[in-house]
Order: sequence, then C-alpha cells, then structure tokens
Amino acid sequence: MKDGAQGAAKAGIGLGSALAVAISWSVNKSIVWAAIHGVLSWLYVLYYAFTRPGGLSG
Repeated sequence: MKDGAQGAAKAGIGLGSALAVAISWSVNKSIVWAAIHGVLSWLYVLYYAFTRPGGLSG
C-alpha cells in the first residue's frame, strides 16, 4: 500500500488535483478546463466551494 502512495506522489497526483479535475469535468465537460483546474488544484476547489449556492459561504 505504501508503494502505491509514493508512486502517486512522485507522479504529482494529489487529492486537490484529483478533486479539482472531477469538479471541473462535471461542470464543464472539457478536458482543457479540467487540466487547467487540475494545475490550480486547491485554489479551484475553494473557489468552487465558495461560489456555489449552499457551499461554504451558505
């Protein structure tokens, strides 16, 4: 199990990036936007959470 986590970390895949790509794909259905949002990772996730009705800001 430890080898898989280290492999993902070496590949640069993080939870924030995966979450950002999943959110972006569900909203935009665009590979280009998903890639851009994957690079921005947690910034996009927080932006999405704060700007959606019922998100973190209520």
